[in-house]
Amino acid sequence: MSEFAPRALFAPATILSRAEAQDIAQRALKNSPAPETRVTINSAARADTRFALNQVTTSGENSDTQVTITAYDGNRAASVNTNRLDEASLAAAAKQAYEIAKLVPPNPERMPELGAQSYPAARERVITMPTPAERAAAAKIVTELARANDLIATGFIECRAGATALANSKGLFAYDSSSAVTMTSTVRSPDGTGSGWACSDGNGFGDLDPQALAATAVQKAKDSRNPVAIEPGRYTTILEPTAVGNLVQLIAGAMQARAADEGRSFFTKPGGGNKIGLKVVDDRITLISDPADASSTNGGYDDDGMPLEKVTWIENGVVKTLNYDRYWAQKQGVPPTRSGGGGFRGAGRSLRMLGGSSSIADMVKGTERGVLVTRFWYIRPVDARTILYTGLTRDGTFLIENGKVTRSIKNFRFNESPIFFLNNLEALGPTIRINSSENLSAGGSVWMPPIKVRDFTFSSLSDAV
Repeated sequence: MSEFAPRALFAPATILSRAEAQDIAQRALKNSPAPETRVTINSAARADTRFALNQVTTSGENSDTQVTITAYDGNRAASVNTNRLDEASLAAAAKQAYEIAKLVPPNPERMPELGAQSYPAARERVITMPTPAERAAAAKIVTELARANDLIATGFIECRAGATALANSKGLFAYDSSSAVTMTSTVRSPDGTGSGWACSDGNGFGDLDPQALAATAVQKAKDSRNPVAIEPGRYTTILEPTAVGNLVQLIAGAMQARAADEGRSFFTKPGGGNKIGLKVVDDRITLISDPADASSTNGGYDDDGMPLEKVTWIENGVVKTLNYDRYWAQKQGVPPTRSGGGGFRGAGRSLRMLGGSSSIADMVKGTERGVLVTRFWYIRPVDARTILYTGLTRDGTFLIENGKVTRSIKNFRFNESPIFFLNNLEALGPTIRINSSENLSAGGSVWMPPIKVRDFTFSSLSDAV
């Protein structure tokens, strides 16, 4: 069922409307003694259900509105947060912010506040939150299938709705609302040797598919029991979409123009400058951020209030743009990048990698010997100049022999860069929406395909399941 359709068991999310946010912003601005003021409002509602040992263990809901008042005194700035929305409290916060601003060192890179901006018309969308009964029913689908197969299911359902607003003393007012849901489950065998994982992600609760999630996690748990060790090394590797997202989103995070121009990045061009216009990965790779992909109803805006636009980061393997904030864009004489922060970052942001037509089954059939990876975790940086990271496989790692998945294998530690393996690309599958965050919190949207690559580097074995 689409998230655009209201359901009787759902309750409207308790987030601020545009009119309510504008009223709070106007009252805060009116009471600010500073020469220049910015007001940022975050209104959020959250509902979650956790299950473990094949039963629901916790269920909770909360909502809050936070107002951040930033006062400017020339190039000096200070911010004060409050969740008290009466006029006296807003005035006190604004006064305190201004008094602190007078004391802090000036910021030589501070950009002036923007004036009023033009934003796209809001997309019609009903933002609702599921009841505890709805969430419990979804969890039950997983726990019952696990119990029927003598397995143990744990998992988490998180539903978020939010409204944000930004206003300043130059007449700018921006408002946006969004919602996102994530359901994850890890299913394990009683002896602890098998572990399967699956995730379902979307804008609204009706987007979740608990049946498919349960079937995938249970089957992986059964198939991954009693893993065997194989030697670390470089293998032809098939990465499921979540594993692809775990690593490919690290490219977007590294696409900061200033770091590249100052010689601190993979995107620094040898001899000076940056790699815009240069080919860096296989020509089948295209990475974009598009407000249409995100859960936003108003199109979104960046930290300064500029409306977000579709941005192509890499097209057919070639770097098309980098993320220029307003200060660095002015210094370099180019337009700022209206992406919301260099690709994917938080609710309302998005990252999409265009895919192909190969299924995972087809990739397996064409593999003489290789490894199939469900996902990665504990991902940590090693070398920013090559976007090299290390981490571990988890919850279903399998050996492929002569075109078939033949056995479960022990997990590996990897040392790899998405730049490296996207230059060793053999096949891409269809792009789907995933949640690629390591902590798997609901918010934002990431769209990734499964891929098959050559010579993926697994550096050592791990005894973790």
